[in-house]
Amino acid sequence: MSQQLAEVETLFLHEARSDYTVVANRDGSRVLRGRLELKETSAGPRPGKFRVIRDGEDHPRQPGEFVDLARAAGRIRISEQTSPESRTRLKAMLDGYQLEATAVRTCRRCANDGRYGPITSESAIEHNGELICRDCARRELERELSYKGEFTGAAEERLEELLYESGDLDRIVNLLQGGLDPDLTKYDEVSANVDDISPVRTEDLDLHPDLSAHLQGRFEELLPVQSLSVRNGLLDGKDQLVVSATATGKTLVGELTGIDRALKGDGKLLFLVPLVALANQKHEDFKDRYGDLLNVSIRVGSSRVNDDGNRFDPNADVIVGTYEGIDHALRTGKDLGDVGTVVIDEVHTLKEGERGHRLDGLISRLKYYSENRMETHSGYGGTQFVYLSATVGNPEWLAEKLRATLIEYEERPVPIERHVTFADSREKADIADKLVKREFDTKSSKGYRGQTIIFTNSRRRCHEISRKLRYDSAPYHAGLDYKRRKTVERQFGNQDLSAVVTTAALAAGVDFPASQVIFDSLAMGIEWLSVQEFSQMLGRAGRPDYHDRGRVYLLVEPDGVYHNSMDRTEDEVAFTLLKGEMEDVATHYDETAAVEETLANVVVAGKKAKRLNDRMIGEVPTKHAVGKLLEWEFIDGFEPTPLGRGITRHFLAPDEAFFMLDAIRKGTDPYQVVADLQLRDDEE
Repeated sequence: MSQQLAEVETLFLHEARSDYTVVANRDGSRVLRGRLELKETSAGPRPGKFRVIRDGEDHPRQPGEFVDLARAAGRIRISEQTSPESRTRLKAMLDGYQLEATAVRTCRRCANDGRYGPITSESAIEHNGELICRDCARRELERELSYKGEFTGAAEERLEELLYESGDLDRIVNLLQGGLDPDLTKYDEVSANVDDISPVRTEDLDLHPDLSAHLQGRFEELLPVQSLSVRNGLLDGKDQLVVSATATGKTLVGELTGIDRALKGDGKLLFLVPLVALANQKHEDFKDRYGDLLNVSIRVGSSRVNDDGNRFDPNADVIVGTYEGIDHALRTGKDLGDVGTVVIDEVHTLKEGERGHRLDGLISRLKYYSENRMETHSGYGGTQFVYLSATVGNPEWLAEKLRATLIEYEERPVPIERHVTFADSREKADIADKLVKREFDTKSSKGYRGQTIIFTNSRRRCHEISRKLRYDSAPYHAGLDYKRRKTVERQFGNQDLSAVVTTAALAAGVDFPASQVIFDSLAMGIEWLSVQEFSQMLGRAGRPDYHDRGRVYLLVEPDGVYHNSMDRTEDEVAFTLLKGEMEDVATHYDETAAVEETLANVVVAGKKAKRLNDRMIGEVPTKHAVGKLLEWEFIDGFEPTPLGRGITRHFLAPDEAFFMLDAIRKGTDPYQVVADLQLRDDEE
């Protein structure tokens, strides 16, 4: 006891059933736990029995040892939860030894477990109608989390922060059970940010009269990013990289110069996008806006769009196309005529795996096409390139590599609230339904109902979620035919749908004026979203002409993965995305990508292929790639062999070509070859 006496800082007394719990603390740690019984004497209450509890067993001590312990303590505290009668007895006993004690509010759970847990109005946590200390609340929270699955450190830290901020464990438990408490789910708010940039008036633009009249009929002034672009040489033919948030007016930057040059006879406009769904929408937009001024066509594949009967017209004034559609035209030697403007929308696609190197190659091949045409067609003045993106981590570097003027505008037209709630896969659809209903039942100050885009990771899941929503909604993905997608777009625009449920198709920019974005999954397919993809997708929430604010909800499954190849869980990914910095846009070349793009450049430019390789964004190991092309007999000198030409026109990787050749040599039925190739890709 002598060592324990020297170490006592606080002596704590708490009423138990028939005696009192005694706890001696030093530096916040317990150094002794015991039990005290009082007896009545002529002098008043005095210690009757005193036992020290060690290793779960009682060790009797002399009652006087409790008095020594009390005298050694720096302070004595009695729990407020002790009954008034017992508090009076304890104080009377201590008064008999000229010892003072103060009643303090303490945690009952701590006291019952033999711990001293003082609480204040600031530190107390409410749970099941009583106040407990933070340590007990945290332990209770950890038990609740264990029922939901494994949580990462970041997720636990977030929930602990919410616990301490709210002071209510019951609210946190409700949140874990799918409750929608906006004060708790709210992670942060991205504030609206409107830079003070004096607008350019449309009547002051040096445009073709038909375009000038068309624009003045729509609006009197350009938006800030458009004004910046014009002031930095857009209409003087300068190449530009325009980086600005969703719904800030980037598309019109490309339209202004492209339509103007087409009307003035300075070459056609190619407006290029990564996905067929986006190309279809842009094609319809351009036809509606400029169809009375110019011939508008579309190129999304090797020949035509199946559903609307419009064949590709290479002589059109405006051609909307996918990257692959226009690249196929170049790889097969089609004459695109004089190209005055190329707009590359979603240029951050350069960083994506398979599509990135193909876009890199396409840009180089288009530049070569323009240069070659300038040499062979007098009067052709070349091509202006305009690159558009909402999200780029390294805009200065990318602009330099593209040899373009950087136009960067960081406006956020409306604020966006970002929310996080935890749910397993079975609960997510129910939570999404509540969120969609709440949003659709609310109107903005501009008179529009709130509408939702729900992002998930598979087409099957799109239909599954849509079926579970009470209000009218629709799945929207690349597996739907053109007419069905157009119907969904029209219904959403007319506010006939409360929500669309989609995969990556909408992330690239199909125009749905949504006020709310819900992430049912933080994966696309079997890959986690990048910070850039995530930012692009959440940027679809909130439109300045429709909504007062945007809302984004992440429905996060603790310990959740969508494929065994994933090395992180969804709750880990969630906080990485919310806190993460934008990834750099760069194209990386492995042997397969280098061989594929070098072969395409040989097909298009012959001996000048090295020049095309050298100016691409990524570092292409040209010498090694040429060696492989010769070894595999894809080229003969700097001429493609028939095999090489067939491979490049069908966008085949070398391993796919070898797979098909081997199957053909074995006499495999062609349909079976295609099926086997598809199964092979799915397995990979």
